[in-house]
Amino acid sequence: MWLDTHCHLDAPEFLADLGQVIESARAEGVQGILLPAVRAHDFEAVQELVHTYKDRIPYLVYTLGIHPLYTDRAKEGDLKTLEQAVTESLNDPHFVGIGEIGLDYFVADLDPHRQAFFFDAQLDLAQKKNLPVILHVRRSQDMILKALRQRSIPSGIAHAFNGSFQQAEQFMALGFKLGFGGAATYERALQIRRLLKELPLEAIVTETDSPDIPPAWLREEHGRRNQPAYLPRIAKTLANIRGIQERDLANAVINNISQALPRWGQLLAQ
Repeated sequence: MWLDTHCHLDAPEFLADLGQVIESARAEGVQGILLPAVRAHDFEAVQELVHTYKDRIPYLVYTLGIHPLYTDRAKEGDLKTLEQAVTESLNDPHFVGIGEIGLDYFVADLDPHRQAFFFDAQLDLAQKKNLPVILHVRRSQDMILKALRQRSIPSGIAHAFNGSFQQAEQFMALGFKLGFGGAATYERALQIRRLLKELPLEAIVTETDSPDIPPAWLREEHGRRNQPAYLPRIAKTLANIRGIQERDLANAVINNISQALPRWGQLLAQ
């Protein structure tokens, strides 16, 4: 069984053929997908999507949050909308945490102070509700680690991790797992591949970030969209880099997800 810990099924790229995308993933053995919301406007649509397709992907789950790339358009009132949606979702077994939240220092025209305002508020909510978080970490590892140390966040996943080994150890010490996906399929991704080899298996979870971060073979085919059906092939590359069997990686990911996102773990155990 394969689990995709980061996939934006609600993206416009999937609008025309979402049912087929879901069916293709199921046919490839992907039985669980995490769909992180990125803006308040989409919360209800994300919830509806999950409940529409959970009979085909039994471990389809979601998180609710405001992505740093959307903070320039977000309103302070969206934080109240988020808290209300989170509170109402606590009885939903397919709701597993807060995300996608974080800081992005790669996009030059994003206001770092506005990003920090929304990030801090969402971390405070996660602490208040004792919920894990899905983190967007792009050139912001140290600032995110600083914010986490100031709070008691139970656990979570640092999505698309591309920091140093020392930063990885600090995330792990705070109860976080690290997401790896299509970026590792590029032979030039030396730092990511080095992390995959050196980190303990207990730190790693698999993801696609569909429709983004296409694996190497898609980029060679003129940048075709990524999708969760490609996760097993991506995972095969990850397993080869580590020198382990694919089934061992799959089993480790299940255990790691259960630790990072206990609500998802409870669903997997049913």
